[in-house]
Amino acid sequence: MHVEDYLRRSISRRTAMKASAAGFLASQLALFEGLAWAPQRLAMAAATPSDIQFDIGAFIAPAQTFNDGAGNVVAQFGPTFSLFLPVRFRRTPNKIDQAILAGALNRIEDAFAFSPSGAFVFTHYGIPYFNRLPGALVAAAVPRLAANHNRFVLEEAVPAPTDVSSQNPGITKDRFNVPVAIERNDLLFQMRSDSLNNLVNIAAWLQGSNNLNGSFVFSPAFDGLYDFQTARVQFVQPGMPRRVADANAANNARLYEYHVRMNPRSSMAMGFVDQQVDSSAPNAKVVTFQGTSIQQLTTADPGDYFDNGSIAHLSHDIDDMFQFFNLEDQDSRRPEAETFLERVQYMFRSNQLGTTHGLPSEGNTDQFTDGGGPAFVNNVFQGTDAALRGARASGGVFQPGNQTLDATFAGANRIGHEVALQRSSRAADGTPLHVRNDGPGFDSMDVPAFQDFPGGVNFPAGTNQFKLQFLMFVPTAEFFRQLRVNVAAQDLQAQFLDGDADNGLERFITATRRQNFLTPPRRHRSMPLVELT
Repeated sequence: MHVEDYLRRSISRRTAMKASAAGFLASQLALFEGLAWAPQRLAMAAATPSDIQFDIGAFIAPAQTFNDGAGNVVAQFGPTFSLFLPVRFRRTPNKIDQAILAGALNRIEDAFAFSPSGAFVFTHYGIPYFNRLPGALVAAAVPRLAANHNRFVLEEAVPAPTDVSSQNPGITKDRFNVPVAIERNDLLFQMRSDSLNNLVNIAAWLQGSNNLNGSFVFSPAFDGLYDFQTARVQFVQPGMPRRVADANAANNARLYEYHVRMNPRSSMAMGFVDQQVDSSAPNAKVVTFQGTSIQQLTTADPGDYFDNGSIAHLSHDIDDMFQFFNLEDQDSRRPEAETFLERVQYMFRSNQLGTTHGLPSEGNTDQFTDGGGPAFVNNVFQGTDAALRGARASGGVFQPGNQTLDATFAGANRIGHEVALQRSSRAADGTPLHVRNDGPGFDSMDVPAFQDFPGGVNFPAGTNQFKLQFLMFVPTAEFFRQLRVNVAAQDLQAQFLDGDADNGLERFITATRRQNFLTPPRRHRSMPLVELT
């Protein structure tokens, strides 16, 4: 069935779904139609969904070992598509609203298998939601920071140090100079599946289509409570970003001129896989409020209302692919080429022990075509001070006979994205304290008018650009705030790089929206605490 026919059949004339939302989902279906392959997943033993909503490890394929030139890398790929559907409430929800949402979530799981071939649906709640409830009830139920009992695990997101914001007057971006907005959504539906059709069908049903998985099913009567916002689609599959770029370059070669330099094996637009097992917590419980024996950052105890809850940070980021894949003399502001040797340092580090010259990989002879090197690269942890030591580069050139954390590739002062992240993202034993659900998007949301290169082509606002649709689960909002400060590494840049741009991915990414949410345990996934009001 053609996508327009699918949307016409799925969305009735009386639907509460806004035309703009339907148009966006139709465009996303059209963009990705035929570009994703159906994963061959092993049959999984029957299991009961975890009380940790996002813990779906028992329902997806186990991790696998990949090697495309940088050694063996263990990675795990979850469902191919995620759809984020934000909601603002028009009034304070009541017990009837809570029951209706609970019934809707159960009905979805009756219609779709709890598996990648079906759908997973999670709910996350923002501060605006909790502000609608009695303050004393919220204060008694929501955990607090173990290090400061005056602060809650849920605090609102703030502009990061390298976001475009009035709080950061010195920060500008080359092309996508968009101020970050802190969103004010009450509820976020996160839906995951190997089928984008399934997710679009569920989103349409929630908004009034009366069609659930091809059957007539009355949509939930939300009684005017919900004001659905624009959905966002994420896709995570090896090779798909390049396929998306190739398909769109066929229609507009100049707008996606960099497509031949994208890695055809990577699940991420910028060429390096981000789904390594060693880059996330070993299990979902690590990032819950009750934590584990590894580390507990909150006051939550087992049995508390929100014990198996977590914080989800959602952001919407525009990738500057022109700058990241810049060729020599292509941009008069930055005439040096961004070779694979450069890009692997921006992403990872320049002082990796056990290597010849400090790099996880030195790539191919051709540093540009098809990414110029491997997509699967291990993300090693070398201590929380490895970023400082690489930025300082006091040991000179990393080479045989001088292979220490204080030496770097070519002796340059460098800060890699991952090594900067590791300044505070792990427990004392090196265990990551976050679960990453980030992946590419490709849409026009928040994209301004821009020029590809100085003196080049001007493109109007609203072109489709690669995005990082970022979602991360962490134990506390403060943990994420500090993590984002450390990955921005403005302190190290000011001290050691003297204004040089060789600092991670900061200049290549523009965050246009951010918000923090509390993800309740599955047993309280429908409007938590309302039953106690």
